[in-house]
Amino acid sequence: MQKTLFHYRAKVVSVYDGDTCRVDIDLGLGTWVHNESIRLHRINAPEMRGAEKVQGKLSRDYLRGLIDGEEIVLQTVLDKKGKYGRYLGEIWLEMDGEYKCVNDMMVENGFAVYKEY
Repeated sequence: MQKTLFHYRAKVVSVYDGDTCRVDIDLGLGTWVHNESIRLHRINAPEMRGAEKVQGKLSRDYLRGLIDGEEIVLQTVLDKKGKYGRYLGEIWLEMDGEYKCVNDMMVENGFAVYKEY
């Protein structure tokens, strides 16, 4: 079964950890959804507590440096929320005239790992 993907313009309003952020989403025609929680799809970053705390903060800070306050393209998976009430999404950021997948950048730079869920 193929997954249904939707694309939206959005602005990142905060970054919680290396795989979770909040965004304002432009639905079009002047309609916005504000402060929506997004879980980066396909990846898992270290936790902000416990044994992974140091790596978790590094991961969060890297993601913040990439996207906090930035306008992005949000690609959601199925347009429904996961088990923790967050939409699953891929974040695309324009860099040097082309769009790059932030989810993949997190893994490529050692701040997350790929994960199926």
